Amino acid sequence: MKFLIENWYLVLSALVSGGLLLWTSMRGKAGGVPTAEAVRLVNREKGVLVDVSEPEEFAAAHAKGARNVPLSTLTGTDLPAKQLPGNKALPVVLMCKTGARAQRAAGILQKQGYANAVAVQGGLTAWREASLPVESSAA
Repeated sequence: MKFLIENWYLVLSALVSGGLLLWTSMRGKAGGVPTAEAVRLVNREKGVLVDVSEPEEFAAAHAKGARNVPLSTLTGTDLPAKQLPGNKALPVVLMCKTGARAQRAAGILQKQGYANAVAVQGGLTAWREASLPVESSAA
């Protein structure tokens, strides 16, 4: 006890650093996954890449191989079964232009039983910055 009182600053710094480590590790998962992890999930874990942008945005630009399931279609009781994997254990990697809608979609899908639904941090913008393939379906 005497040690703790005499070295209160060491105890305080240990508690603060531990708290910061815990906060950053929890925040990292809540904020989605980086593009490299998204690619790994799709390539090695048989994850499904889903763009939750509206059809016009999706047609303008989207990650190569992504399926378009607009966020508005996820809020109802009937999920678009053909576009989402039947196996709810597979990773569902969600993206939109910035990642904000994808984050909301991840929460919705997790409540629907897709435990491995994650958003890509930074969305399509980060995808492009990482020089990953983007395509357009606009004529």
